[in-house]
Amino acid sequence: MQSVQALIGRNMDKQAEELQKDLENAEVERVGEGIQITFDSGILFDIDSYALKPDVKTELEKLSETLKKYPDTNILIEGHTDNTGRADYNMDLSKRRAASVSNHLKINGVAQARITEVGHGITQPIADNSTAAGRTQNRRVTVAITANEDMIKAAERGDLDN
Repeated sequence: MQSVQALIGRNMDKQAEELQKDLENAEVERVGEGIQITFDSGILFDIDSYALKPDVKTELEKLSETLKKYPDTNILIEGHTDNTGRADYNMDLSKRRAASVSNHLKINGVAQARITEVGHGITQPIADNSTAAGRTQNRRVTVAITANEDMIKAAERGDLDN
């Protein structure tokens, strides 16, 4: 019998492949036992805004469809900003951006109980904030998908579909 981690890993690999195929404007990576999806906020939002751009809603609808096929996962949505402006303002903006993505997933049928939203503001840059290109990279939203307790129990029973 396969290990619990191997069963979960194969399930997450399958989900990541599907997401990679469906999401044209996002980076999909397998990280540890989960999946990380990074959306550039320039694709999602105008600068200094948390209103979703109309053309990105299609991407989030595709994401929703895949997430609904895998109900035994938890979803963490994290908003980030660059360091332009006040830190407290950016923290609020990052939380609102995460909430915008979360709300669109919920509108499209993803269960609210699966979703957690976090705003990080300027605290987790991935690039140099002293350049325009770096600030653009730091304005982003990430979605982390991990196995929930139901998936872990199914894997332990050997009932996890692959």
